[in-house]
Amino acid sequence: MARKTPKTVLYRRKREKKTNYKKRLHLLLSTKPRLVVRFSNTRVIGQVVMFAAVGDKVEVGVDSTCLKQHGWNYSFKNFPASYLTGFALGLKAKAKGITEAILDTGFRTPLHKGRVFAFLQGFSDAGVHVPHDKNVLPLAEHVTGGHIVNYAAHLKSDDVLYKKQFSKYIKSTAKPEDIASTFESVKKKLQS
Repeated sequence: MARKTPKTVLYRRKREKKTNYKKRLHLLLSTKPRLVVRFSNTRVIGQVVMFAAVGDKVEVGVDSTCLKQHGWNYSFKNFPASYLTGFALGLKAKAKGITEAILDTGFRTPLHKGRVFAFLQGFSDAGVHVPHDKNVLPLAEHVTGGHIVNYAAHLKSDDVLYKKQFSKYIKSTAKPEDIASTFESVKKKLQS
């Protein structure tokens, strides 16, 4: 009779693709608060999380929909929204006395100059130290939404394409050409 070794069952959170235990162990050994950033289909979610034996404790949390009350009528998941969400979280963390953190992206492998690093740049610009390489941060034009302004100007000649691409902005009476100025005004409102 053939004998087979029993199948090893993975931890539940690993099976559900919620926790990368190897990465988590390295982050916890740093003994610093973790800057957790997650992206959904519609928004950016950021939290500063401390380890506790009974379960992690969320010290501060922000999601990008909070930008709406500061006058942001654009997408809640693009580069400028990622930066502003990180900036808002950094200001809240600094007010709570958190001076440093370490980036936790979970299962997501961040792309250089991507939205994760726009979020990180906003968090760092708020005054909380997070170790990172300056080469991974996105261009200033992308952070402020300048690339969206340029693309809108390019599409302006073809009215059908323009209305198709920016239909949600037009529906909410937000002009894509004004995203950079709106970015600056929302950033000032967050600081005050």
